[in-house]
Amino acid sequence: MPTQQPVRIGARGSKLSLAQSGMVQRRIAAALGADPTNQAEVDAVAPLIVITTTGDRVQDRRLLEIGGKGLFTKEIEEALASGAIDCAVHSMKDMPALLPEGLCIAAIPEREDPRDAFLSHKVARIEDLPQGAVLGTASLRRQAQALHLRPDLDVRMLRGNVDTRLAKLAAGEADGILLALSGLKRLGLGDLPQSLLDPLERPPAPGQGALAIETRISDIGAPWLEAIRHAPTAVAVAAERGALVALEGSCKTAIGAHARLAGGSLHLIVEALSADGVHRFRHEGSAELAASADPQAAARDLGLSLGDAVKRDGGDLILPPQ
Repeated sequence: MPTQQPVRIGARGSKLSLAQSGMVQRRIAAALGADPTNQAEVDAVAPLIVITTTGDRVQDRRLLEIGGKGLFTKEIEEALASGAIDCAVHSMKDMPALLPEGLCIAAIPEREDPRDAFLSHKVARIEDLPQGAVLGTASLRRQAQALHLRPDLDVRMLRGNVDTRLAKLAAGEADGILLALSGLKRLGLGDLPQSLLDPLERPPAPGQGALAIETRISDIGAPWLEAIRHAPTAVAVAAERGALVALEGSCKTAIGAHARLAGGSLHLIVEALSADGVHRFRHEGSAELAASADPQAAARDLGLSLGDAVKRDGGDLILPPQ
C-alpha cells in the first residue's frame, strides 16, 4: 500500500456523480500506487467525500431562478478551499465560466460522447413529435434549440436526476425528454435513446461529456494529476469554454459550442439563442494547432473570438431577461 497522504475526492451524491467520481477515483488510486481493482485499497488512498449541493436540494425550479449552475459546485468548492477535500470531480458543463479565487481546473480526463440524446416512448426523433407535444428539459439551451426547430412544442421544466427524469417520462409527464448521452453511457443506459441530436446542427453545452478535476491552484503540479489528463480533450474544452467566457455564459444564457479535432486542426461551432428559440446566432472557425507552442491557449483564443462575434450579433436578444 502507498504511504503518502490520501487524496480526498469531493463529489455530489447523485448516482451519476458517484459513477463519474468512481471512475476518477480508481485512476487517482492507481497513480498513487494502489490496486484499482481492490476497492478497499482505492478507498484508503483516494476516499470519496459526498457533499450535497444546493442544486441537489432544490428540484422544483430552474437553476436560473435560484442562482445558476454554480449551485452544483458551491459547497464542494467551499470544502476544497477550506482544505476539507483535496480535489473535486464535476461535470464540466456544470462549471461556471469563472472559478473562485485560489481554485482551478487542474485536469480533464478523456471525454465521453458530448451529444444530446432524445428519449421517448412514442416517436424516434424530436422532429416526429406531434403538434403541441410536451418536451421535458431543465436546460435553457435545449429548450431554445428545440423551440428553434419546433416552435409548436410545449417545453416544460423537468429537473431531477436521470432516474427521476426517466420515471417522469414513463409516467407520461412528457412525450419526450432530452438528456446528455455521456451521463446515460456512464450509468450503463446508453441503449435507451431513440435518437441522438447532430452536434453540428444543435451544439451541446460547452464542455458537455467532459469531467473537470478541480483543485487548489497550489496543488496543480501534483504528480497524480498527470495520470488523468487527456490533452486532446483539454484543447477541445478550452475552445468551448473560451466561447462561454466571451458570452458571459451561465444557465441564464442559451449557449452551445462544439469543438472537433482533426490532425493538427481544431474546428469550433458556437451559437447562442433567445430563450424562445426565435433568434439564433452562429459562428464557426478553425485554428491550426500543430505548430502552436500552447495548443490550449490557441484553442481558447478561437473560442473567445467566435464567442465575441456571436455576442456582437446577438446583443440583447440573447441576454437573460432582467
